[in-house]
Amino acid sequence: MQIFTDMFRKTAFTFALFCAFAFGLNAAEPELRYENILNFRMINSGFPAELKTTPFTRLPDVLKDSLVDPCWKRSLNSTGLGFRFATDSKAVAVRYELMAGFHMNHMADTGIKGVDLYILDNGEWRYVNTCRPVEGLSQQKTFVKNLDGKMHEYMVYLPLYDGVTSMEVGVDPTAVLQQPQVDMPKKSRGRIVFYGTSIMQGGCASRTGMCATNIIQRELDIECVNFGISGQGKMYAPMANMMAAMEDVACYVIDPVPNCTEMQCDTLTYNFVNTIRQAHPDVPIIMVEGPLYPYTPYDSYFRDYLPKKNVAFHKNYLKLKADSPKNLYYVTSDGLQAEGEEGTVDACHLTDYGFRAYADKLEAILRKVLKKTLR
Repeated sequence: MQIFTDMFRKTAFTFALFCAFAFGLNAAEPELRYENILNFRMINSGFPAELKTTPFTRLPDVLKDSLVDPCWKRSLNSTGLGFRFATDSKAVAVRYELMAGFHMNHMADTGIKGVDLYILDNGEWRYVNTCRPVEGLSQQKTFVKNLDGKMHEYMVYLPLYDGVTSMEVGVDPTAVLQQPQVDMPKKSRGRIVFYGTSIMQGGCASRTGMCATNIIQRELDIECVNFGISGQGKMYAPMANMMAAMEDVACYVIDPVPNCTEMQCDTLTYNFVNTIRQAHPDVPIIMVEGPLYPYTPYDSYFRDYLPKKNVAFHKNYLKLKADSPKNLYYVTSDGLQAEGEEGTVDACHLTDYGFRAYADKLEAILRKVLKKTLR
């Protein structure tokens, strides 16, 4: 009996020693220091923070009473917004509060309400990690813990289909956390302003960095403002007036057809585009056709109807082009969707594969249109 008692005491002592050692190690790990992300450079924003409901929303408050409620609510999503900072911390983390905790059955939560971290490596942006959202509004993620302790440049992308009310960056307690020292994306290049539908907003990218405007921003090294409004890219006049009032715009990309009827494409396109054009006659405008979805060849109704919308849109392009041939471009639906019709999650909204094809199609024309700007 004494033998078993001694064995039990030794085992208990060993276990206690192990626990003390293990928990002691954890206790010895210093907690990260968190700073307000607003202290650093915001990118891809269309308007100053003081004009918006929060710094993390997209449209100025003055538009609230001019837009239908669904359009305004979608504008509160932080789509396309990002931040740049530099740190020598071995760990980089983020914590933030969501506005709604939104969820959809055809899009990953990492795209809807996650946050992506990128690092600048030999002049190129490299993906590091993603915050995988948990239930509730409060989110937190340590992206990486064992970096080399050298100064690196970082970029984070905010949620695509949810809003953010606050966000902080976490680093080691004694680490330097500062404004970016590398001008990427280049401020001198201005901004590309994108207007469109749920596809433009990023539905249904698996994570925030795979939204087309974020891909283009990284690869063309220019800020990209995302005014994709899910279900509401219907060429509302107040949206045209708002975009016409913007400054420091290098190019406009207009892609509303998927949310519009044939009649809307026919009757709204000219005035919408012309409002922007009159305000910025020297700024290029690219008009993008609506995609022909994978089921189009097999559905007799859509096989007839979807091309009609594009015809109406193109007719207005020709009218605008006749008024003034300069600085107006047109992108057809050919190649907008990934080869083999495998680029969507629901025969409409894009997967990452689909966004890669969409971005490639737009990048090709943007490089030509903005040749002087991007050199």
